[in-house]
Amino acid sequence: MSDEKTDPLVLRFDALLSRGREPPADLPVLTEIVNDERAPRRAVDAATLEALARELERAVLARVAPELERIVGLALEGAHAELKKSVTQMVREAVAASVAHALALPKQD
Repeated sequence: MSDEKTDPLVLRFDALLSRGREPPADLPVLTEIVNDERAPRRAVDAATLEALARELERAVLARVAPELERIVGLALEGAHAELKKSVTQMVREAVAASVAHALALPKQD
């Protein structure tokens, strides 16, 4: 077994570890004052802003539309089933009432 001080793998590992210990020279530390001035923003003209808004709207709708269609489809299926059930029940009750009324009438000869 080779000595740990001369083993090339150990030396490379130590070099890698020591590389991360010292911060880069251009990295500010807490004791330095950092200039926080930001470059002024360039104004965007109305036409560019309008084009950006249209493109953003198109992109959002392209992403949302399929999910919206699916959700609306499910909701309509549920509403359709509920409406069909209600109409069927109303027709059944109306027919039953009509038959009961017809049976209650005296026979006319």
